[in-house]
Amino acid sequence: MQVAARIAGVLTGLTLGVGGVAFAAPAAQADIPACTNMVQKAGVEVSDAVRTACTQGVHRDLQGCVSALTGAGVPGGAANGACRMAANPP
Repeated sequence: MQVAARIAGVLTGLTLGVGGVAFAAPAAQADIPACTNMVQKAGVEVSDAVRTACTQGVHRDLQGCVSALTGAGVPGGAANGACRMAANPP
């Protein structure tokens, strides 16, 4: 009986571990370089302010990201696209 309990415990631990990886995966797919590349294509130099804004996009604060990028001189359409790329890369 103790062996069965140990096996059940191990399987539960594995399930929780794999589930944790699944929750972390979407954040790992977020893409700051895609965001900064789009900013560069819009003709704006990538600065610390741009990287910070793209990080906001990664954390799905799209409004804050767009606002910060437009404040850094990125045109509205490019800022919106860059933030969406940060949150949901292709």
